[in-house]
Amino acid sequence: QVQLEESGGAPVQAGGSLRLSCVASGRTFTMYAVGWFRQAPGKEREFVAAISRSGATPYYSDSVAGRFTVSRDNAKNTAYLQMNSLKPEDTAVYYCAADRYYSGDDYVEYDYWGQGTQVTVSS
Repeated sequence: QVQLEESGGAPVQAGGSLRLSCVASGRTFTMYAVGWFRQAPGKEREFVAAISRSGATPYYSDSVAGRFTVSRDNAKNTAYLQMNSLKPEDTAVYYCAADRYYSGDDYVEYDYWGQGTQVTVSS
């Protein structure tokens, strides 16, 4: 199995940027697709972005497309979520997830999860 650890969350003003990192350990990182999800208080976990094992096919939710970029560096066992033009509604705990075969938007399909990192966007 693979262990995941997110970092990079912080308070930021609207319009600002953050880059989240997700470091994987355990099994070979290239064996896993990676998804990013977020959960705001009182809301369900929401898909943000996903990237395939090779990194060739990123996929975004409509709410972040054009503002967020998902990428991965397999040599560093790390996936990234670059977040630009942040809005208060982006405030949430952000999670990365991994799965051997699935790289879509349904969180129940991902087998491995990190503990999350808090992003707070103030207006």
